[in-house]
Amino acid sequence: MFGTGKYRARLAGALIGMLCAAGTAQAREIVPFAEGVGAGTIVVRTTERRLYLVNGDGTAIRYPVAVGKPGKQWSGATHIDGKYYQPDWSPPAEVKRDHPRLPNLIRGGSPSNPMGVAAMTLRGGEYAIHGTNRPSSIGTFASYGCIRMYNQDIADLFERVSVGTQVYVMR
Repeated sequence: MFGTGKYRARLAGALIGMLCAAGTAQAREIVPFAEGVGAGTIVVRTTERRLYLVNGDGTAIRYPVAVGKPGKQWSGATHIDGKYYQPDWSPPAEVKRDHPRLPNLIRGGSPSNPMGVAAMTLRGGEYAIHGTNRPSSIGTFASYGCIRMYNQDIADLFERVSVGTQVYVMR
């Protein structure tokens, strides 16, 4: 869908601009991890508000995330079924019901698009791991079930995983 060189150049340019503007600290780190899942697996620990990408050598890359609000959380096994750079966003019916003034579509790249620079869909598009235009929400219970990441972190994860990557969401 995306030309590799062209895509990476656009993503890198967008991220450099965001990082310079936001002045965000580096959020991800390598940590010990021995959960018995294979290398390349994503594990989200909702109560910790952390996402782990398992390295397979007893470590994982740990990223801070925002997770579902109380009553909007879910858990289980799934996989990444799509990867999108600057995706358009249409609010799901539940979000639209709670926020009726939202437009039916917000174009990718718009500052009001809640998906940030990239998104990876889960469960047939019902949920996603995505960036955010609200970095202050990271580390909180803020979404309708999606996993939000700093834009620089979703860009990093986006490059490390592929469609089909196993994802476990635990409470």
